[in-house]
This record gives sequence, C-alpha cells and structure tokens, in this order.
Amino acid sequence: MEIRPLHPLFAAEAIGLDLETPPDEATFAAARDAFERHSVLVVRGLERLSPAAQVAFSRRFGPLEIHVMRQFLHPEHPEILLVSNEKRNGQPIGLADAGRYWHSDLSYLAEPSLGSFLLSRVRPAEGGDTLFASMHAAYDRLPASLKQRIVRLSAEHSYAAQADKRAAAGQRPPLTPEQRAAVPPVIHPVVRRHEATGRPALFVNEGFTTRILDVPEAESAEILEQLFAASRDPAIQYRHAWRDGDMVMWDNRAVIHLATGCPPEMARTLHRTTIRGVRPVGMDMRGVAA
Repeated sequence: MEIRPLHPLFAAEAIGLDLETPPDEATFAAARDAFERHSVLVVRGLERLSPAAQVAFSRRFGPLEIHVMRQFLHPEHPEILLVSNEKRNGQPIGLADAGRYWHSDLSYLAEPSLGSFLLSRVRPAEGGDTLFASMHAAYDRLPASLKQRIVRLSAEHSYAAQADKRAAAGQRPPLTPEQRAAVPPVIHPVVRRHEATGRPALFVNEGFTTRILDVPEAESAEILEQLFAASRDPAIQYRHAWRDGDMVMWDNRAVIHLATGCPPEMARTLHRTTIRGVRPVGMDMRGVAA
C-alpha cells in the first residue's frame, strides 16, 4: 500500500489497499495510521465491494452508529445509511439533501462520530463533488488572541435545529417525537484534542453548532462567525471529485465537509458507514488536554 498526498495540508489516497479481502493486521494498522495522520483517506476501485464487506472493514475502526433517520437505512445492513436522490415507488430511498452545509457527522451526539466512510454506488455525470476542510489547519491559523479567547469555551450542538430548517423548507420529513427525543442538544468544547494525534482542532460547524455557552448572545454569534469563516478558508479545503467505486474515509474529529450537490434529474447514491467516537476532550491554555 502506497499513501499519496492529495493536498499540502491533509487528505491522501491509499493506493493498493484491497478491501474485498479483509486486510491483514499490519496493512490495517498502516491504513488506520494514514487515516489519522491525513484526516481524509481515499480508496479507489471498490465497485464490487459488498455492503457486508464495507460494514466489516468499518467495524475494525470501532462500533458503528445506526442513524436516527431509520427509514433511510440499508434494508439488509442497517449500519449503512443511504445517501441518495433516487426514489422507489415514488418514495425517496435515502437522504437526498445530505450534507448541503458544512458539518461534522453526528457532532450533535454526546459521543460524536470518530469517522465516516462513504462509498460511491451510483455516480452522476455532473456534479456531486464533496468539499473537506481541515479543522486542525483552521485552528492553527487563528490569531493567538482568538485562540486564548476560545480555548476554554463550550458550544451547543443540535440535530433538531438543522432538521427543523430542512423540514420547514420541504426538503425532509419532520422529525417524529421519538427521533427528536433521541437527539437532544449536547455540549462540546470549542477546541478539542484529537485522541490519536494529540493535535488541537476547532470543533464547531455551521450545520449543528447553535451557540457558545456562558457568553452573551451577541458575543456568541460574533465568535461563531469568526470560527465559521476560518473553517471556510479555501486554502484549507480539499475538493473530492468522485469516481466510480471511490470510498472516502474522513475523520470527523479533524475535518468538516460539505456536499456540493448535483442536478436533481441525475441519480446519485452512496453508502455511508459511521464509526462511533468518544466524548470530546478540550484543551487548556497551554494547548494540552484539559
């Protein structure tokens, strides 16, 4: 297996990583190390990878999440969320508008996702690119005064706030009472320590972060806009143009992402597995785990 960088700051391609046969322990360890060091890891040529094999490989990174939108889960492998604009019998088979905003998957959970693995199954002829932004780089580039200002702050993340916006726009069905109860708002540090590398990263995103705690509302909005702007810097972004059989593995502790969308008349379907993470740990004023 060869690791080829795709961006000066992060993101790489794993060349020669065969997932149809379970990788041996040494190969898996090398793949996991590349995933943690580069934050985004692309594996190509997986057109024949079965859903069962995707689930099995993903599970080697940790327990898998079952998404709250259960009507869009794979019928035989509920660990797989269908990201799709296709319909069957007039009904959507998956999340058609998934990721049309900058976010970190499942940051709205008390134990947010460690990572997400997205496998292209049906690719449109136009569009469909995914943007990734390094939150390590976003933090590193902040002014020292802003770093000091935010290092001990916490923020609220809410799935329902985003879901309600989508429902009001007619883009998704409203959450059921059971779904809403399953995803109450949670609190996370604004700057988190990556468990594997120890590096600090911003841990806020436009999709799910609603407010900064323990500061006035106006100050919360001001801080969040500065951090969102830093995370949108094109210099820290990698744009992935999908090919047939691509699987992109990204570290939700270290990057945020955004789906650019494709023409609605063009079918697009991907299979996503999501690895469960742990409760984020913040940093202290010296830049070490709090």
